[in-house]
Amino acid sequence: MKKTITIIGLILTFLIIYFLQANFFSWFTIAGVKPNLFIILVLFISLFVGMKYGIVFGLIFGLFLDIVIGKTIEINTIMLTVVAILGGYFEKNFSKDSKITIMLMVIGSTFIFEIGSYVFSIIMLNTNIEILSFIRIILIEVLYNAILTVILYPFIQIIGYKIEDIYKGQKILTRYF
Repeated sequence: MKKTITIIGLILTFLIIYFLQANFFSWFTIAGVKPNLFIILVLFISLFVGMKYGIVFGLIFGLFLDIVIGKTIEINTIMLTVVAILGGYFEKNFSKDSKITIMLMVIGSTFIFEIGSYVFSIIMLNTNIEILSFIRIILIEVLYNAILTVILYPFIQIIGYKIEDIYKGQKILTRYF
């Protein structure tokens, strides 16, 4: 029952982030660039719930975004899934207890998401290659995501460890029981 409520909560969180992204952050841009909160959400799910759930949510959220706002039904789906896989790698190799570590994870994920999305859009949509504009946009978005991660970190950590306890529990066996 707790897992079902958690999944519903994550879906509601996605919808809230979607409306924030579409409405609120349209007013609060930095040089016309909005943050990408979906990267932070999928990374959060992959870090605290698990890579399998991160991949599933990355696929579902990416597909929704591609259908609603995308030009093709592939770019966001593929790249959010890549972010989930990256989150699974980060979860196994890095600590989630440090703000700096989480911030670096978000920065790396944002770089990979945006570079992958740009390459896919060049290949599939035949968009023009504008490297300087792309570098400016990616640097601003990385900075914006990093700042939001630092601000949201206490909330992310509290909720994340509660969700992690629901899904992973205490599965540690001691040597001597």
